[in-house]
Amino acid sequence: MSAALIFDVAPLGSLVAYSDGTAKPPARFTRKLAAWERRNGAGRLVRKEPARERPTYSSPPCFTLHEGDFGEGGIILVTIMRTYGIDSDLTFRVVERPKVGQVRVLQHVGENAELIHLAQNREAAELWLAKAGYSRARLEEVTADEIGADDVEGRAAA
Repeated sequence: MSAALIFDVAPLGSLVAYSDGTAKPPARFTRKLAAWERRNGAGRLVRKEPARERPTYSSPPCFTLHEGDFGEGGIILVTIMRTYGIDSDLTFRVVERPKVGQVRVLQHVGENAELIHLAQNREAAELWLAKAGYSRARLEEVTADEIGADDVEGRAAA
């Protein structure tokens, strides 16, 4: 599906895979493999931003995928996030939607909400929030209404 469709129908917390449709090169071609990995992967949908119009620039609607954290001993050193505009030429698909009853921990970033954690239930979310120490985060339960949009334009969305 297109990036615009992901922006419109995928709820925050969904696991989204993306691809450019090319075959994975052999491991011995390290540069080609690195380039391929930048255009083929998966991540958790953590932010959606509407179009922005400013006097000096404009940007299309976009979404951000959290691809992973790297660190050692419980300390995160690097977080990999990739942002895609709805005009991206990549192909996207929803691999997994958040389940009903899971709880999102959201934080406001400007005018938008960003997913900082997806917990299995409210108790786990409150425990994580107490340990993490985010002062202005809010909890939002995943409902059946937002997960029910499985068929979009005659295609399965997940």
